[in-house]
Amino acid sequence: MSDKMQASSPEPDPSLKREQIRQVIIIGSGPAGLTAALYAARATLKPLVFEGDGFFETMPGGQLTITTEVENFPGMVRWEGDKLHGMTGPEIVAAIRKQAQYFGAQCENKRVTRVDFSRRPLRVECDNEVYHAESVIVATGASARWLGIPSEEEYKNFGVSACATCDGALYRDKDVVVVGGGDTAMEEALFLTRHARSVTVVHRRDQLRASKIMAERAMKHPRIRFEWNAVVVEILGKQEGFRKFVTGVRLRDTKSGEERVLPCDGVFIAIGHKPNTEIFKGQLELDEAGYIVTKGRSTYTSAPGVFAAGDCADHVYRQAITAAGTGCMAAIDAERFIQANPLDETL
Repeated sequence: MSDKMQASSPEPDPSLKREQIRQVIIIGSGPAGLTAALYAARATLKPLVFEGDGFFETMPGGQLTITTEVENFPGMVRWEGDKLHGMTGPEIVAAIRKQAQYFGAQCENKRVTRVDFSRRPLRVECDNEVYHAESVIVATGASARWLGIPSEEEYKNFGVSACATCDGALYRDKDVVVVGGGDTAMEEALFLTRHARSVTVVHRRDQLRASKIMAERAMKHPRIRFEWNAVVVEILGKQEGFRKFVTGVRLRDTKSGEERVLPCDGVFIAIGHKPNTEIFKGQLELDEAGYIVTKGRSTYTSAPGVFAAGDCADHVYRQAITAAGTGCMAAIDAERFIQANPLDETL
């Protein structure tokens, strides 16, 4: 399918001037967004990156900024003799951002609040500011899922967290629970052993979904134990004055249905992620889980000139390196699309 076949007839706003229209706007600043910015900048497309404002699902740098040690991003490691040390997530993000900016990418700490992809030039809004672009790359990533029980909301930030890197140091010499059975849960559990006295992993099945190496590390660690075939049905706590504290979790056995209380001081939820695509409903085709649908082996979305990269479109691999790879693809797709579908030169 050619780029021309993907595009609709440009219908530019007659009040717009050509110099007001960006060639590429990138929404998101994780490995996908920043790699797209790097490639777009080297193609002299002068990309504008909206990194987010640090609130809710718009954290600059994405999920990688709350990852401690990354050992599997090719080349992003340090060596001490024959011992490998991974770089931290923030270090990797900072390195890619600096590289993209060197080639001309512009990064803004702003949160996109609304888009209109119904015609070109494409419209992107950050609160009351309006931007226009020939193409847009969506790289908004994904955010942590929660259990969805009332007590979780009650004690969120008062002993309930989805980020061990952010909050682990608060639990020095305390007992904590990690809910989940994938790589994220194992990484959280292992990190928490640096601070906590004990870490209990609660998993609804009798075997982990995590990769073999992560599962083995967690299961061999002397301060990590496992509660198999169990789910958290309630988070228990108390309030003293204006402060709230977690005191334990109520577990239900998934086979027998029996319930019991496991005392703890903190609960870390690590049960997966949901794509940050809420603002694209009605603008882009999404699957039933909310992930952006792309066409074939490309990054093309259902809207001409809009491309998707990273975890907002990937529910299978969800790795920093695959996100970066699709960011590269999206930048190349955007460059070719712009060349094949120029806006009215009279603007």
